[in-house]
Amino acid sequence: MALKSFLMIFTSLTIVTFTSISTSTQALPFVVFHGISDKCSNEGVTQFTELLSMWSGSQGYCIEIGNGAWDSWFMPFLKQTAIACEKVKKMSELREGYNIIGLSQGTMVGRGILEFCDGGPPVRNLISLAGPHAGISSIPFCGSTLVCILVDFLLELAVYSNFVQEHLAPTNYIKIPIDIDNYRKGCKFLPKLDNEIHRNSTYKERFTSLQNLVLIMFEKDEILVPRETSWFGYYPDGSWSPVLPAQETTLYTEDWIGLKALDEAGKVNFIKASGSHLEITYSEMKEYILPYLVENGQLRIIPDSYHVRPFSGFKEATIKLYTSN
Repeated sequence: MALKSFLMIFTSLTIVTFTSISTSTQALPFVVFHGISDKCSNEGVTQFTELLSMWSGSQGYCIEIGNGAWDSWFMPFLKQTAIACEKVKKMSELREGYNIIGLSQGTMVGRGILEFCDGGPPVRNLISLAGPHAGISSIPFCGSTLVCILVDFLLELAVYSNFVQEHLAPTNYIKIPIDIDNYRKGCKFLPKLDNEIHRNSTYKERFTSLQNLVLIMFEKDEILVPRETSWFGYYPDGSWSPVLPAQETTLYTEDWIGLKALDEAGKVNFIKASGSHLEITYSEMKEYILPYLVENGQLRIIPDSYHVRPFSGFKEATIKLYTSN
């Protein structure tokens, strides 16, 4: 009797749910670009890619640039983007189109492909997790490893100098709000990516070709300053306050890259996840990311053990996609 009661309780706590997809529809593949200090072979990125591939029925690929962690710090972004562009062009699997998932700094590589990659395969959806789209005001605390010692040394030099811009990748999207003139003159990547100076119509056309732009901000993010940059929010020029929502920034009102056009067409999804920087639960992955990886918003028919409801007091499964030094 006790055993029977236990089995009934256990069964009620471990309800396995099912999701469905038309088996005749082949989902587009997706590619993942990891964040700073990370690499494709790390456990978090590997698990993230494999789970989304299994759930969606689409093939997922993590694309590595250079040697991964080291080059994510020290290879300038125009070079990172050029390498990524050539890689996606050589992948026959992407020829009919694909989706991009960017993890923090990796989002900037993804956007670089979307806007700058001539002759690349078409990008259907861009899914951004904690992407520093409008810039960051400082490089987060790094630590005491050799990488961080080099970072500290370079930051003691002028952040917008040619030397620092060519040797410290995150400075390519640092935007000091009270130093806008030097930012526009010296920053080698973000002003071009955000179409801030020359207003390249091709970049805007490619950006607005997206079917969906998914912008995920993490509520407890203390890595991105300000965290609202994940939604294209930022400080006004010349001031450290307040943080403007995307819709009040000049990038949006003058529609430099087509963000306003996409938003007014209902193609921008502003999403708030509950965790810290790049810490996402399985349920958030399924709710916020998975629908954009499948055709017609339909999911596969699979028995999904990852939908198991946890026992009371147990924390829901979470993937950490950020590696600190």
